[in-house]
Amino acid sequence: MSSAIELDDVVKSYPGKRGLVLDHLSFTIDEGDFAVLEGPSGSGKSTTVHLIAALDRVTSGAIRVRGRDLAHRHRLDRYRREEVGVIFQLHNLLPHLDALQNVEIVMLGGKLHRSQRRARARELLHAVGLDAQANIYPPELSGGERQRIAVARALANDPPIVLADEPTGSLDDDTAKLVIDLLRAHCRRGGTVLAVSHDPRLTNAADHVFELVDGRIASTSTDAVR
Repeated sequence: MSSAIELDDVVKSYPGKRGLVLDHLSFTIDEGDFAVLEGPSGSGKSTTVHLIAALDRVTSGAIRVRGRDLAHRHRLDRYRREEVGVIFQLHNLLPHLDALQNVEIVMLGGKLHRSQRRARARELLHAVGLDAQANIYPPELSGGERQRIAVARALANDPPIVLADEPTGSLDDDTAKLVIDLLRAHCRRGGTVLAVSHDPRLTNAADHVFELVDGRIASTSTDAVR
């Protein structure tokens, strides 16, 4: 099985800030795996996701996604559109677009025609139980509804990698199960999911759980799924 995500001795620091956010962090996630990063606040979990999403750069070390070093990629916009889907903790929806448009917009520049993009967006809103909210704008939606739109948007381009920052944090049990089932289905189709979470509903569904403390892996559990 091929590696989907490899972090090799990754260090991340910020000018003017004492200490390292990531302290020689290394781990590997294979294609088709559902992995979770857990750990205390400030341990570097969200920073790790942002680095893999190419929203920030490492200070030293290497990140390889599907065998290619991110430092050697020149079209990061294409990488973010075609290879990774990101579920942000604060959703990052565009308030002037309705739910359907927020899902559809990430498909612009891809291979689908407008009617196909619209159909795909509707299909995903249905999958997260939000058919009735398709034409409603984010400020009028609940936090849980915005979270589900963010999940739909991350899956829109069927990316090989999905990065999820607290994807179930604001969801009730039934809706959290729906989202977890969608993410696991993505893995069964050959995709890879790396989630950041404190949610036991998510860690219990994972193939691997990495505990991050002070920017380092403190422990790893495998085959958490029963």
